Amino acid sequence: MFSIGELVVYPAQGVGRVEKIEEQELGGAKATLYIVRILSNNVTLMVPVNNATNVGLRPVSDLQEGLKILSFLEDRSDFTGYSGQNWNRRYREYSDKLKSKDLTDVAYVLKELFLISRDKELSFGERRLMEQAMTLISMELSYSLKIDQPEAKAKVESLFSDILSPEIHEEDHRE
Repeated sequence: MFSIGELVVYPAQGVGRVEKIEEQELGGAKATLYIVRILSNNVTLMVPVNNATNVGLRPVSDLQEGLKILSFLEDRSDFTGYSGQNWNRRYREYSDKLKSKDLTDVAYVLKELFLISRDKELSFGERRLMEQAMTLISMELSYSLKIDQPEAKAKVESLFSDILSPEIHEEDHRE
């Protein structure tokens, strides 16, 4: 059970804070709900306490898990490429992984898209998925590594500095 004020992660939404735990009537039945505010976009979610783990609500990764994710991103030995797999199938697979409660699945999407971008220009949809994965990863890493989000993003991008074009680095430093 989570407590008020605790940081949690909701899949595909990112890091949020439990603002309240309250009882409400839903469909004629009483339910206890976590009221979670997502920190990146101020969206409020109502998550039934008895269903929280089923939907993937979990604590923010600790330092050890954050370091493990960075190592996972750095390791390219599992990259198989997109070997003829069509974009629709990859898109569905990546979208499902972004909704996973396992941060490694989100990191997998980010790593795959970075590595695919080495060989071909990413489509608009691929870039959007990559941005979403980067936001989810950098947001959670900022809390687990106790650094700010731009620093977490820079740390991740540095792992792919051999792939990123100079223009991307210049854009980031102008902000």
